[in-house]
Amino acid sequence: MILHPGILALLLSSLLISGMVLYSATCGIGILRGWDINSGSERQLFLERKTYLISTILGYFLAFQLISLFLFVYTADSICPLFVGAMCAVGTLSLNAYGYPVLFCKTANFILAGLWLILNHVDSRGYDYPLLKTKYRLLLLLAPFVLGEAVLQAFYFLSLTPNVITSCCGSLFGAGTTSLASEMATLPAFPMMAVFYSVTALTVVCGILFYRTGKAGLLFAGLSGTTFIVAIISVISFISLYFYELPTHHCPFCILQQGYGYVGYPLYILLLVGTVSGLGAGLLTPFRKIPSLAAKLPPLQKNLTLSSVISFIIFTAISSWPIIFSSFTLEG
Repeated sequence: MILHPGILALLLSSLLISGMVLYSATCGIGILRGWDINSGSERQLFLERKTYLISTILGYFLAFQLISLFLFVYTADSICPLFVGAMCAVGTLSLNAYGYPVLFCKTANFILAGLWLILNHVDSRGYDYPLLKTKYRLLLLLAPFVLGEAVLQAFYFLSLTPNVITSCCGSLFGAGTTSLASEMATLPAFPMMAVFYSVTALTVVCGILFYRTGKAGLLFAGLSGTTFIVAIISVISFISLYFYELPTHHCPFCILQQGYGYVGYPLYILLLVGTVSGLGAGLLTPFRKIPSLAAKLPPLQKNLTLSSVISFIIFTAISSWPIIFSSFTLEG
């Protein structure tokens, strides 16, 4: 194992977060079985106090879960000089079989944790805990993912040894390989541009419609999730090329480095915020008929929708800046 402050922080935080999530999920099972908001019994009062305490503490843990995704990527990128052949996070993530599964788990957990935090916030606004069962069911779904992430991350970091030869991003995203990453890298740039801008525009228009009328909420949620997938593919397919000004450099990690102004961090943060906000705004739609949320939910949905639309617009603007203003051009 390599001793690095980021690695130690990630291992310790994953241990604490997974422990808290598992404890909360276990308590959640008992709360789901015994909850009766119409009861004034001592047991119900105990459950109400317990769920308030758990939700408050878990909220802080899951907030750090969001941050840990970027700490993990930053750490993977910062230790790449220790390994021969590694030029960015691609090299360190490729050192063993656990690197990319950890990244995928952390990304999925970012979205799930973000949605749980939204549900928890909405639930706290209702006097009768209207979304309590919904948020604990989501927590039961989240728990195995968080535990799996902690185990995979531990295996990944504990298996790292210095001076191991690894592959660079060119070998992973190059045209000569048969991986999924290389398939995305070889997608034709101009058709992908059309798909990217069309999907983003459709999502923004649907978000504006939802913001103004309260209609098409589930459609907006679906489009937000689609935009996330299309945007990631687009970064690999053509967006990264304009930042690097190289027609063969498709790496989605090098833009996180100082040489490119760390532009990858605001790009990915905006994309994730837009996705989680859009999913959350749309998925709250079925709960608008709950009496205790009828007056409070629409403004919250509007705020989430506005956050999502603005995030997607800024993401698109940053991505488009080098396409429009750089001297680099792609061959048709």
